[in-house]
Amino acid sequence: MNILLIEDDRRIADFLQRGLRAEGMRIRVAREGHEGIALAQEAWQEFRSSGGATIVILDLMLPDMTGFDVCQALRAQNIQLPVLMLTALSTVEDRVAGLRLGADDYLCKPFDFDELLARLEALARRGREFRDLAPKVLRVADLDLDLSTMKATRAGRPIALTAKEIALLELLMSAPGKLFSRERIISNVWGMNEDPLTNVVDVYIARLRAKIDDGHATRLIHTMRGLGYRLEADESLAK
Repeated sequence: MNILLIEDDRRIADFLQRGLRAEGMRIRVAREGHEGIALAQEAWQEFRSSGGATIVILDLMLPDMTGFDVCQALRAQNIQLPVLMLTALSTVEDRVAGLRLGADDYLCKPFDFDELLARLEALARRGREFRDLAPKVLRVADLDLDLSTMKATRAGRPIALTAKEIALLELLMSAPGKLFSRERIISNVWGMNEDPLTNVVDVYIARLRAKIDDGHATRLIHTMRGLGYRLEADESLAK
């Protein structure tokens, strides 16, 4: 079982690292919310490509943002990793807020380690069920992206893509016709550390468009000037 622990309290983080590793689990630790989101994005890509499930243990009181904000950001990006909120905030209102924002479970501090293990095992079972139901191939018109191999084809012909190009293509294909702003793309594909004024999105869109659309009558990648990009088999959209 893979665990992503987002917790700034070093005492608690060290205790959980030792305990969970003793149970045979692999664990990564983030001390801040933005770092946790970036690691969750990586874990989600790993899940989509290899099926290796990761459970997120999320503290609510983080130095840069709240756990509520982290959970909301993950779900907004369609990152469906199981989330267990671990926090000293124990009111009904706090629990309801966390669950409504997409958390799968909620455990209050102080907690019993055996109960934590039982809850993680339950979430792992749910994760396996979700993996079995997850789509294996994304398809828009004659463009396919096989999520098990992370290989793309158009009209049956393979397309050579880099890891970042695959991540960008997967994002666009995850919601055909949806407009993705540059900021949203940077957050999803590059994490939260890129300068929003950089032209990296424009550069990668140009590369992807050359590989996906060149030589085809129907263009799939469309630019909405000043707004962002979308992927859709609709020639009426602006390019």
